[in-house]
Amino acid sequence: MTFETIRAERQGDVLVITLNRPERLNAAPPAMFAEIGAALDAREGARAVLITGEGRAFCSGADLAGRDQASGHSPARRAGDALRGSYNPLMLKLARLPVPVVSAVNGAAAGIGCSLALAADFCVSGESGYFLQAFVNIGLVPDGGASWMLARLVGRARATEMMLLGERIYGPKAAEWGLIHKCVPDAELMPTALALAERLAAGPTVALGLMRQGLAAALESDYASALDGEAERQMLAGATADAVEGAVAFLQKRKPAFKGA
Repeated sequence: MTFETIRAERQGDVLVITLNRPERLNAAPPAMFAEIGAALDAREGARAVLITGEGRAFCSGADLAGRDQASGHSPARRAGDALRGSYNPLMLKLARLPVPVVSAVNGAAAGIGCSLALAADFCVSGESGYFLQAFVNIGLVPDGGASWMLARLVGRARATEMMLLGERIYGPKAAEWGLIHKCVPDAELMPTALALAERLAAGPTVALGLMRQGLAAALESDYASALDGEAERQMLAGATADAVEGAVAFLQKRKPAFKGA
């Protein structure tokens, strides 16, 4: 499948999606998020996803320049329509994906790009990577799920700092806060992120997908509901071939060979 704003390629069992507008620091028009969604829909058995950016940035934010200018709608209306029609559906698709997601942040992850990076199960940043909620600087508000996501990742005080002050949070500080999984030297970013994605792809991916569901549900449920949900997902995981392989490998004292089924 050919795309205009991204590259999508398989590296073994990992689908690597690269935002590919380096001349615009990978600023994301609505079409880019639609193409990411199409690449995810066509992942053809890939058992993990890695998202990164080409060039000097991960993603410098939304790019609505020239969108629907002929419609006569105001910029505010166009922004709202783009969020509901393009950006938000992709964020929900990522949340519901049945396989794990890793993001590798090189340079800026700003605005909607910050939300995209942090939506991954594991966000790995280079030391020069940074996370920026720049909306306050232009009189707008966070989007892409940031107001929901940040408070849950780092707590109200730090989420407030990011949103109301609009300052860059570089990789080392982001890791210290627990905003991301890990910060590594820039030269080690892609090897580290790809190795992590490959490790996840080699795991029991049905169970990993169910774990993703459980974590998401736990953020919105009470303890009793979480317990009941775990029991339901345990039955689903226990019915997989990977669960049988895991048990046999344990008894045979060897490393399991999971197939993602």
